[in-house]
Amino acid sequence: MVSVITFRSAPRAGKKVGICMIYALLLFAVTYVLMLAFSKYRPYIAIGSAAVFIATGMLPFDQILGAIDFNVLLMIAGTMGLVQLFIDSKMPALLADLIMEKVPNVQMAAVALALFAGIISAFVDNVATVLMVAPIALEICKKLKTNPVPFIIGIAVSSNLQGAATLVGDTTAIMLGSYANMSFLDFFFYRGRPSIFWAVELGAVVSALILAFLFRKEKGSIPKGAPRTKVTDFVPTVLLVGMIALLISASFIQNKPDITNGLICVSLMVIGMIYTYCKTHDTAAVTAPLKAIDFETIGLLFGLFLVIGGITHMGVVDAAAGLLAQMGGGNVFAIYTAIVWASVLFSAFIDNIPYVATMLPVVTSLAAGLGIDPTVLYFGLLSGATLGGNCTPIGASANITGIGILRRDGHEVKTSDFCRIGIPFTLSAVIPAYIYLWLMYGV
Repeated sequence: MVSVITFRSAPRAGKKVGICMIYALLLFAVTYVLMLAFSKYRPYIAIGSAAVFIATGMLPFDQILGAIDFNVLLMIAGTMGLVQLFIDSKMPALLADLIMEKVPNVQMAAVALALFAGIISAFVDNVATVLMVAPIALEICKKLKTNPVPFIIGIAVSSNLQGAATLVGDTTAIMLGSYANMSFLDFFFYRGRPSIFWAVELGAVVSALILAFLFRKEKGSIPKGAPRTKVTDFVPTVLLVGMIALLISASFIQNKPDITNGLICVSLMVIGMIYTYCKTHDTAAVTAPLKAIDFETIGLLFGLFLVIGGITHMGVVDAAAGLLAQMGGGNVFAIYTAIVWASVLFSAFIDNIPYVATMLPVVTSLAAGLGIDPTVLYFGLLSGATLGGNCTPIGASANITGIGILRRDGHEVKTSDFCRIGIPFTLSAVIPAYIYLWLMYGV
């Protein structure tokens, strides 16, 4: 008979809490090691770990629903279905043709797609961006008969980078804007100085050069003169562009329901399905978008949300934030440096949303104790936490989504494949932003 350790009645202070936190941290570490080692089984590992967190009481039943980000799950499902209609309309194939006409070789095609994804991601959720741009990359790779894995990885990491550029680019940016009472324009110019948008774009320029270097062997020329693909239906494109416009507009609505973005994506998918069925009278108009939803990716995120909820409840995230606060001592530059690079490290393995939510009051308290303006610490936190997810394939939802798209297309992504691009990309993006933000707001 196997005994089950339970933490339901453990008090939130003292030695027992410390032991409980160690158990939670060990389970969390084992979960991530297994997911990195056995990429094919990531969804099952994450859900299994989540079940252990729940069964042992490290994630209480009354906190299960609160730990799951249904908005992200609905966004992924709705956008995947809508993107399938977009693909069926042959618009991605046409966009692939247009990009191929403008770039000289495969190397520049990969860089152009990453930059294109970054531009969109500055105004739209990172996951939605990957879902929209990935089909174009797949079409290009099919036409050129080249491996799409590095293309999709480049798109995912570029999407994560630009999420910190504007108030509407990522959930963490929205959180900072709300907490510090920043407007959309404050991300461009804040208190008379160029703001974080320019730090991110500086990082984007340097990281684009790194991508060009990483793709340096992809010198195959792109054939010119081929006839352009003809689009069969423009309505899915209109719905996709409408989704972007609605997501941007919704970001300005105060006190909206948490699942607003998810409902927008699912609603537009349903509209597209109804339209296509009325046009074709074919049940495939309904079944094809539903089949396009990658339930393995959704299952992986579902499990990770619960795992992160468990370690958050057990105080692991709070302890990490407290440790970070002590690392810098009383030196402002040391504290800023600790916040940036520890945020990069933590966000490579844990969801940056609870981390940023925890650290914002910590940063405010640190700044108040030092008698300084907290702006440089706020921006350092945002840049580090947003970009840190690019270090590992499971560090950000956009990465997980991109890998899911590749898996459905028959390509398995190894951790080494991702890190070969993700780590140098992260360093090339963070270092310029780290220097820029200190010179602009810390000196």
